[in-house]
Amino acid sequence: MTGTRFDPSWFEAHHVNLSATERRAATLTTRRTVKKDWQAAWLAQAITCIDLTTLAGDDTPSRVQRLCAKARQPLRDDIMAALGLDALRVGAVCVYPTMVAHAVKALEGSGVPVASVATGFPAGLMPLSLRLAEINYAVDQGASEVDIVITREYALTGQWSKLYDEIAAMREACGPAHMKAILATGDLQTLGNVYKASMVAMQAGSDFIKTSTGKEGLNATLPVSLTMVRALRDFREKSGQIVGFKPAGGIKSAKDAIAWLILMKEELGTRWTRNDLFRFGASSMLGDIERQLEHHVTGRYSAANRHAMA
Repeated sequence: MTGTRFDPSWFEAHHVNLSATERRAATLTTRRTVKKDWQAAWLAQAITCIDLTTLAGDDTPSRVQRLCAKARQPLRDDIMAALGLDALRVGAVCVYPTMVAHAVKALEGSGVPVASVATGFPAGLMPLSLRLAEINYAVDQGASEVDIVITREYALTGQWSKLYDEIAAMREACGPAHMKAILATGDLQTLGNVYKASMVAMQAGSDFIKTSTGKEGLNATLPVSLTMVRALRDFREKSGQIVGFKPAGGIKSAKDAIAWLILMKEELGTRWTRNDLFRFGASSMLGDIERQLEHHVTGRYSAANRHAMA
């Protein structure tokens, strides 16, 4: 992504109708359903869009290695065979910067990229120089994707040019790595702020815009995601550039996966259901998807503990 020059006219006068947004979001999963083989196909596609994530204070190299093994083979052999699948991989593995090298080694030859959070995740309340240094460290360790966090103060106080400059500096620090800008939408208070922050992040060169860190009180919701997706569409019309989308936080079930895929297909088209433009920030969701796919091929529901994450 190259981004554009900072242009507040693209968003300053934009108004988001809360009640209309909520009504539209509520109808997404009632107007379209997928069943049986189609549902299995959609769930398999959802797996390819998962950023399998561990961002815990007690992460260890062995935990990351186990997660990477799951990333290489997210479904059991018997389920894969029953579905007629030869190979299936998740979208990426996402870890803290100090775990990147362990993930890179564990995923060698798999084709699964390593993503790293950075810039003082999750709060981002560090001097910019230190946040840029953390990006450099993650990329040097082998991260090919970097999930950055913004300074929420700039969005809450309308300092959009400062937000643009900050994200543009982070984009430059990422170099060849793809950058996902986490907007922490649960902290932004209004859908209007969500739209404006989305537009500024894309103008500054973000390859993806992402809802949440997963650490806020309110994470990914369909109304927030709809607002961000509409911003994606508007940005494409104004700039001709295509940007990806990543909902994260609170997405836990196969039903959730279907709901967000429906959102992307309805609003942007099939192209945005592929993992180069769409990702889920989720891990526990994979276990439920595997459970639902086992039910599809056997007709029986198994206990959740039969589908361990690692």
